Amino acid sequence: MNSIYRASHHPIVINWHVTEACNFRCRYCYAEWQPSTEKDLINDSAKTRALLESLYGAFRKMVPSRPRLNFAGGEPLLKEKHVLPAMRMAREIGFDVSLISNGSRLDQRLTAALAPELSLLGLSIDAESPEVLAAIRRQDKRGLQVDLADLAQRVAQARRINPNLQVKINTVVCSANAQEDLTGVIRAFAPERWKVLRMLPAIGRSLQVSDDGFPAFIARHQSLASVMTVEDNDDMVGSYIMIDPTGRFFQNRNGAPGYDYSPPICEVGARAAFERIGWSSFKFNGRYQRPLIKGAV
Repeated sequence: MNSIYRASHHPIVINWHVTEACNFRCRYCYAEWQPSTEKDLINDSAKTRALLESLYGAFRKMVPSRPRLNFAGGEPLLKEKHVLPAMRMAREIGFDVSLISNGSRLDQRLTAALAPELSLLGLSIDAESPEVLAAIRRQDKRGLQVDLADLAQRVAQARRINPNLQVKINTVVCSANAQEDLTGVIRAFAPERWKVLRMLPAIGRSLQVSDDGFPAFIARHQSLASVMTVEDNDDMVGSYIMIDPTGRFFQNRNGAPGYDYSPPICEVGARAAFERIGWSSFKFNGRYQRPLIKGAV
């Protein structure tokens, strides 16, 4: 039986994947959920409030610090008109709020609106080379890719608006970008944390990185060890608290494709729904203590 009140040494992070929609088509993407006739819950303000209040009531007692609600996708900023009010609602209820985005929608106007709401801005950056980005399909249907120089300016703008804002970069290592050197890119963004993840074959095995390629990528970036944390596939399974676009907890299946799902949170309550899926506080805490992986030097 999964206990929602198992000890955690770090602020609890709840990842709400508000939509499966994305303007990019990354080949390793795991944002592909069980088909449902339900629409994205975030489209409904009343259901959004019910979800957030249930989550806060269930998770606020796990650790003394405030739980953090992370808006993810798909690309969550495709739902801008719903995400911004939901962020304000979450802060009003008591959450810290964060966002993980591919950065393609961050212009000056949207950055100015988002920055005051966030305690952490997360950006997905997998490569600098246009050819590598194209191989991953980290671009829209017209072939447009994120301009990293412009994105760095948006990050600087956000930090000026909100000096307490933390910045995190996520990099998914796959066979297409395993040879990349992102040292210059990461230094330019100066994140408080750089999370390097091995591609998780949750849906398919396209672009799966080799057992040699992943440690080699880590070794190439040892000058960034002070901000780098590393997650291999086993570290990810059972260590994230995740909600799908229709408002169900979901969890990776260990060694098998696809996900396991809880009943809808708004129907049974967050605590009852959470008890139906697996989560390891030990693995969750370990994600914040792992600078290296075995085999990396």
